[in-house]
Amino acid sequence: MLLNRNKVGGFRPAKISKLDSMDAPATSDVVIINGNSHPDLANQIANRLGVKNGGCSVYHKTNRETMVEIGDSVRGKDIYIIQTGTKDVNNNIMELLIMAYACKTSSAKSIVGVIPYLPYSKQCKMRKRGCIVSKLLARMMCTSGLTHIITMDLHQKEIQGFFDCPVDNLRASPFLLQYIQESIPDYRNSVIVARNPGSAKKATSYAERLRLGIAVIHGEQKESETDEVDGRNSPPTLPKSRTMDVSGGVPVHPAKEKPPINVVGDVGGRIAIMVDDLIDDVQSFVAAAEVLKERGAYKIYVMATHGLLSQDAPRLIEDSPIDEVVVTNTVPHEIQKMQCHKIKTVDISVLLAEAIRRIHNKESMSYLFKNVTLED
Repeated sequence: MLLNRNKVGGFRPAKISKLDSMDAPATSDVVIINGNSHPDLANQIANRLGVKNGGCSVYHKTNRETMVEIGDSVRGKDIYIIQTGTKDVNNNIMELLIMAYACKTSSAKSIVGVIPYLPYSKQCKMRKRGCIVSKLLARMMCTSGLTHIITMDLHQKEIQGFFDCPVDNLRASPFLLQYIQESIPDYRNSVIVARNPGSAKKATSYAERLRLGIAVIHGEQKESETDEVDGRNSPPTLPKSRTMDVSGGVPVHPAKEKPPINVVGDVGGRIAIMVDDLIDDVQSFVAAAEVLKERGAYKIYVMATHGLLSQDAPRLIEDSPIDEVVVTNTVPHEIQKMQCHKIKTVDISVLLAEAIRRIHNKESMSYLFKNVTLED
């Protein structure tokens, strides 16, 4: 499903006719393997491509070492490893690296990593004396043998620069936009809400495609990543200097004091749709939903690409004013859906399958990025 303008002015996914016919030549050269992170998604992609799953066995020994055994020959073939990030993130990464290296040492022609949710993508900025973990992960992936990366809705698009191989950062927004248009009654009476000023660009992108207004929530009960103190507690400098003495010293940044949580924009008597790229700890979403409810919003939806929904997220969502949480199946969340009936899933396997088909046939990927802007 891809971006296509419809008669009401929005953008809706269009059917991919080539994918259904699968007229791609030499499909026997395509091998799809997967780890233990999301086997259902791998099977869906393989079925859409008309390719048998490559039969890769990934298991752990008694000492917790990861073992990989590839059943079919991969010599001279194009390998597509489907592995996403879940709560068992470190095992997911090691499985991916070992599978890629096993294919590399078995003389595979090319090794493409299909990673719908890239692990550690939130650790893409320097924090105190820490490190940029996503850059380390990118170097490990390239060293292991991956020659191409397919991912979806990176937390920061600049992460692509950490990789020494091509990266295709696909977008899930067409699927979520279609859900809004087809599954939310009277969506014309909606307002797109940015949970914080940092996500205002994404909210604006959705609002412009749906021809709706936006609202921004300012002031949060919980500190965001950008407000973490970056002070490095070092020993004081020498009191005397031979060059220049600054009287009074260097002024210190005054500490930030967040105002009470407030909504900039009118949501009274309207449907509030919060959009984000990732929903993991839902406390901030619940707090925002409570404020929107107080301001008069009569229905509240949360749209996100990756639904990690960690800890007791299902219970918090069930007890909150949120009516629906809509996420894609980039991350498995079947257990959370059984615990909370408000969680809905949108299938994006057709987009990943089309990306694989185009890469294998050496076709242009630009069609998958049609009408995509920097804010998406």
